[in-house]
Amino acid sequence: MMKTEKETNTDILKLSLLIKKDYPELSKYIDEGWNDFSNSDETGVKIKKLSDYYNSLKTLYNSYKESHVAHDKS
Repeated sequence: MMKTEKETNTDILKLSLLIKKDYPELSKYIDEGWNDFSNSDETGVKIKKLSDYYNSLKTLYNSYKESHVAHDKS
């Protein structure tokens, strides 16, 4: 089941705050991507774009985190 726009926005906000706290150097990607999804007035399309944006942030965060954990261990 697809999340609502409000739920997805909440997820994006939480993840954005986590990224800014843990890896502030990634903040530029938050700012760049934020405007990409807001251009649609159609709810279904907007939710899909928000979901895609959230997933891209999550992938960015997890990949960056893994590379830093691997780097820290070496």
